[in-house]
Amino acid sequence: MLTLEKTKKLAVMSGKGGVGKTTIAVNLAVALASEGYQVGLLDLDLHGPNVQRMLGVSLPPSEGEKIVPAKYGESLKVFSLAMILQEGAPVIWRGPLKHKAIEQLTKDVDWGEIDYLICDLPPGTGDEALSTFQIIKPDAVIIVSTPQKVAGDDVRRTMNFVKRLNGKILGVVENMSYLVCPKCGEKIFLFGKGETEKIAEEFNVPLLARIPMDPEVAALSDDGKPAVVYKRETVIEEEFRKIVEKVLAL
Repeated sequence: MLTLEKTKKLAVMSGKGGVGKTTIAVNLAVALASEGYQVGLLDLDLHGPNVQRMLGVSLPPSEGEKIVPAKYGESLKVFSLAMILQEGAPVIWRGPLKHKAIEQLTKDVDWGEIDYLICDLPPGTGDEALSTFQIIKPDAVIIVSTPQKVAGDDVRRTMNFVKRLNGKILGVVENMSYLVCPKCGEKIFLFGKGETEKIAEEFNVPLLARIPMDPEVAALSDDGKPAVVYKRETVIEEEFRKIVEKVLAL
């Protein structure tokens, strides 16, 4: 099991799929690493592992018993199940196998000395989330949502899941918050507005950031190029730096 006593462990969760949770986890990890911290990024979305594609990394050769994680730059270590599966192969596991897999991914990967471990969880509050709390014991959770009320319903369930397990919610990230009109520069709230603020107030947690929609971010992610690196000096990078500030204050 993960026994890095000085490592801060964060889980990135969402109530439903399609809200950009992995994009947030990947860019947060890259942003932390760019601040000079040693960071691990563990993809625990066992049925839909996308971290590898979003960073464009592969596992190096491993000679010992432990798995050597991939590296992005000098300070970020990465492991995803996609790195050892045949492309397109499904993961057909029940709960006990998932629990065992999470145990192995924490103890069999050679993380070395890292300051932060970011865990990208699948949507919802199923087996992977429960096993992560039992095995990894995250110090805090970041919950990702969109402004839609439908997403808000599921965020409340995730919030209550974390509270039930006595976890700490660092805050909520509103992804796809708005779209900036390329012609007039006005903000267009495609999914509505106000729902995420309402949830944050309801649960007395911070709204960490509002990440705008940007079609270029999706294209960059497909090419293994994280937005915080390839969208420098934009609102997107600025908002991710806000999340980093809260993480560093843990």
